[in-house]
Amino acid sequence: MAIHQDLFAYIEKSLTPFHAVAESARRLEEAGFAPLTETESWSLVPGGKYYVTRNQSSLIAFVMPQAAGAGWRMSAAHSDSPSFKVKGAGQQAGFTMLNTEGYGGMIRSAWLDRPLGIAGRVLVKTETGVESRLVDLAGVSAVIPHLAIHFDRTVNDGHKYDLKKDMQAIFAGPDKNACYTDLLAKAAGCAAGDILGTDVQLYCKDKGQTVGGEEEFLLCPRLDDLGCAWATLRGFLGAPASRQGRVWCLFDNEEVGSGTRQGACGSFLPDVLARAGQALGESEADRRRALANSLLLSADNGHAIHPNFAEMSDPASPVRVNGGVVLKFNASQKYTTNGVTSAVFHSLCDAAKVPVQEYYNRPDLPGGSTLGNLLGAQVSVPMADIGLPQLAMHSCVELTGAKDAQWLADACAAWFRAEIRCTGDGCYQVAL
Repeated sequence: MAIHQDLFAYIEKSLTPFHAVAESARRLEEAGFAPLTETESWSLVPGGKYYVTRNQSSLIAFVMPQAAGAGWRMSAAHSDSPSFKVKGAGQQAGFTMLNTEGYGGMIRSAWLDRPLGIAGRVLVKTETGVESRLVDLAGVSAVIPHLAIHFDRTVNDGHKYDLKKDMQAIFAGPDKNACYTDLLAKAAGCAAGDILGTDVQLYCKDKGQTVGGEEEFLLCPRLDDLGCAWATLRGFLGAPASRQGRVWCLFDNEEVGSGTRQGACGSFLPDVLARAGQALGESEADRRRALANSLLLSADNGHAIHPNFAEMSDPASPVRVNGGVVLKFNASQKYTTNGVTSAVFHSLCDAAKVPVQEYYNRPDLPGGSTLGNLLGAQVSVPMADIGLPQLAMHSCVELTGAKDAQWLADACAAWFRAEIRCTGDGCYQVAL
């Protein structure tokens, strides 16, 4: 289906958080959104369409409300996935190795014995100062090879993969230290001596594909969370004009806790909302009224029941691939969905004919957290946590349902298209 190819194309271009932001910005500009920078004054008008980036790895796009206090319809996803940060190159046992550091909680063994790309950004010295340039060493692959089973005959009994011992990547043959820097410089269009800094990582080079007897599954790198970034962006761009404002957020560093300037725990979203409100002449009372009139979807994938490990899922609420969009609940508030936001989301999805599955962790197993509960400390608005049901989360490639991707896109379209009005504490009018 064309929609799946669009998902694959978005992820293929989003090699790193920097590339995900660049591809999202390209799509936004095609739709008429104007770029802003945080260091400059903003001239915003009601109904205007804008976006701004932070650290080149997070992005917030917004459509201005028509009036002060009208509120915001928002979504948030994240740009990062578990990977390996490249610190540099060095010699070891006749090989040129990439010295790496693990980023996020990946399934380490999934990264072995496959071609790994190298991409990120390079900071370059220019006549006027420092310039940031995106790079992808296209055609160049690193590899992290397993130790042969003959040297570790217990490997299939459970091996603990050590980041320093097991997970360093072969880049080239001996005496090729300069090769890595030279290739970065060539990709950045500069001399090697002009490189002042780098933010480079390994990425899975596999392309997204359909699998299964009836091609009913999608197998793709970085589905967590670029699948949600893609779906929420489609919904955001396809929404009609509205009295309310609309906001699409793409945050970096979720996989390591979000506690950065460009993460969900930073000031990025409240800063953007404050500047937009000032342009509308909002008073403090208007600002608080706007937040009370706002809603946010925290979009990050959830765990589907695994056929080989069904006992790991909550038997009372199994979530299935190709069973519909996941709506996530957690008694400890690691997910933000409550009865009210669940009811609003169910109402929208019923009208859009999108099936919804409710996800709960198995009661004796702790789950992860995501963007919603972190954003709630920064911007106090009602939220719901949703996502694709998937298998192999945090593996090098992950699996979801072809129907689920379509349904998530449809749900996000309904979210941004619908008329939702708060009529009292815990009460909403919902109409598509």
